[in-house]
Amino acid sequence: MTDNKIPYLLALSPILFLIVLLSFNVIMFDDVLGGANQLALLFSGALAAIIGIYYGSKWKDIMEGIGNSIKSIVPAIIMLLLIGSLAGTWLISGVIPTMIYYGLQVLSPTIFLFATAIITAIVSLATGSSWSTIATIGIALLGIGTAIGLPVGLIGGAIISGAYFGDKMSPLSDTTNMAAALSGVDLFDHIKYMMYTTVPSFIITLILFLGIGFYYTTDISSGQIDEALGIIANKFTITPWLLLVPIAVIIMVIKKIAAIPALFFGTLLGGIFAILFQAEIVVEVSGASVSSISSYYIGVLNAMIGDINFTTINASINDVFNIAIADRSDLLKSGGMYGMLNTLLLMFCAMTFSGAIESTGLLSRMAEPIVKYAQNTGSLIATTACTCIFFNITTSDQYMSIIVPGRMFADTYKEKGLAPENLSRTLEDSGTVTSVLIPWNSCGAAQSAVLGVATLTYLPFCFFNLISPLMTITYGYFGIKIKKIHSA
Repeated sequence: MTDNKIPYLLALSPILFLIVLLSFNVIMFDDVLGGANQLALLFSGALAAIIGIYYGSKWKDIMEGIGNSIKSIVPAIIMLLLIGSLAGTWLISGVIPTMIYYGLQVLSPTIFLFATAIITAIVSLATGSSWSTIATIGIALLGIGTAIGLPVGLIGGAIISGAYFGDKMSPLSDTTNMAAALSGVDLFDHIKYMMYTTVPSFIITLILFLGIGFYYTTDISSGQIDEALGIIANKFTITPWLLLVPIAVIIMVIKKIAAIPALFFGTLLGGIFAILFQAEIVVEVSGASVSSISSYYIGVLNAMIGDINFTTINASINDVFNIAIADRSDLLKSGGMYGMLNTLLLMFCAMTFSGAIESTGLLSRMAEPIVKYAQNTGSLIATTACTCIFFNITTSDQYMSIIVPGRMFADTYKEKGLAPENLSRTLEDSGTVTSVLIPWNSCGAAQSAVLGVATLTYLPFCFFNLISPLMTITYGYFGIKIKKIHSA
């Protein structure tokens, strides 16, 4: 890192350059996760490296910083690949079709968004993992919502809102434990103090989804739903036994088994159940004409690795619900591991950019004036919240959006007589929940890939994630539930 003082505007220039390129790409390209955005991140990282070298940074240190940045997302990379393979085996095994089949019978369009947020919140609260929740229950709920004619952005917003509420409030969540530990707060005191802002934010979210649900109660009849159920049942063996697969994964995560081995087990279990319950489909996917051990093996591996799309069934279901050709979606489709590669490339480029601006000292230089801005309780909490969002944008990593601001502001909160619970709550209200709203953040890129919904498509409907930082800032300025040091 350089010892020379970098002019502030120059330190900020890679961020400004990135914003300009990304804005231009949104206008010029349809795919916000496409190669243009990955190149934008690399070009901005190159600009940061050039500035850093000019002010004394060593190329070796920059490369080491980029390497460390990429290493930090290795668990996320493994999880993404496993989620892709899990989606494939759960599709051909009938697990996802079964969840969609039963869900269509229970969830009406009126209450669907409301119920989706509740369901994902409960599962995420139990598991402590928004990623696992979205990759399992979330995929099925997206299929159900799509089948009954709701916009995918709305469905994605409901899934993510519930999943991140549960993640925030769960004592099993890694970000919840991290925010508490960084701030020096007891875990359950931290969760209790978060309830003051988190519960009202979620209640408002549920009211909004319920209101939208009434607005979207439309022209899907029970006869159409029955016809769609028949199409699914004609292709797949539908049985409650298949629900043992997601239940097993959820139980493993609740029992504090790490997400990676739990997802790996879920993938293998999906493959086994595919052979047991959907042997004909496995053979079809393998490309073979007869059942054999080799055809089963090839079929399961094809589902784990590559693209699986039941185009005939998808077209039939779209026709049943009178979905216009321009709006048609593939209800029963999986991209497997290959489907995650574009997202992984985006994450690599994002972390290259992050490593470059951090190792050259540009990131710390950008952060210097931020702490000075906080003069009172309201501005301190608002500054902390904005800093968390800023680090989610610049470092592309939700952990950095908690760790760096947590270290930056810890002493300032003490100096102003504010209990550390205020800091830990603000870190979660702003850092944890906004990571999924940034297309090139590891969380935003991952959930977009898992759901098959562009980040900017679901972003306007992630009400909980949007309301949470506003709620914590409002509490700060109005002095609501602001705990002082040594106060009861």
